[in-house]
Amino acid sequence: MVHLVLYGTETSPPVRAVLLTLRALELEHEFRRLDMQAGEHLEPELLRKNPQHTVPMLEDGEACIWDSHAIIGYLVNKYAQDDALYPKEPLQRAVVDQRLHFETGVLFHGCFKPLQRALFKENDAPEVPKDRIADLHEAYAHLERFLGENPYLAGGQLTIADFSVVATVSTLHLSYCPVEGAKYPKLSAWLARLSTLPHYDEDNLRGARLLAERVRAKLPKQFDKLWQKAFEDIKSGAGKH
Repeated sequence: MVHLVLYGTETSPPVRAVLLTLRALELEHEFRRLDMQAGEHLEPELLRKNPQHTVPMLEDGEACIWDSHAIIGYLVNKYAQDDALYPKEPLQRAVVDQRLHFETGVLFHGCFKPLQRALFKENDAPEVPKDRIADLHEAYAHLERFLGENPYLAGGQLTIADFSVVATVSTLHLSYCPVEGAKYPKLSAWLARLSTLPHYDEDNLRGARLLAERVRAKLPKQFDKLWQKAFEDIKSGAGKH
């Protein structure tokens, strides 16, 4: 019997990418929420399982896997009925992998983490650095080009690349810089398309909203001025696109 345990916090985009994948594969699992501020991820037992003490971490029997991209690829490889979510054909897989690397290097570590660090760790910045927002617009423009005429990021079918990227982009959209439909019509339509996934609100949007509320509490004036539409989406529940 499969017994999967996912450790993490729902405000984390990588954790939500795994939740979306688990849902798509219809895999039963236990979600153990960790209080990162209290240092629960640093407890000796968890450090033994994951010396890097990051989230998400997946426990599958005796195996412990961390890094969201490693986890979602593993889940498809081991449990999917087919390879639709992570194609085995070399070129198709290369495209999916490129999108995953883009999420890691550009979206998460290049955009999301520096914004979080500026607001919550580095001298309590009074506003979001403008150069970080410029970097974010550049990333949005790349995604717009990646989509081209396709409905999904790696082509004509949904893949784990979409789960990974939407978890981070939806967070950036609600917290820092809305994806404007006029400027990024393909990316905006893609966000709307992904929002129709079963249980999307539960698996992704709820955590993105929680983080957006924290950002607003930190920078209420700037948030309301620059991201008023995004906050209205949070309050109304329309923030899926």
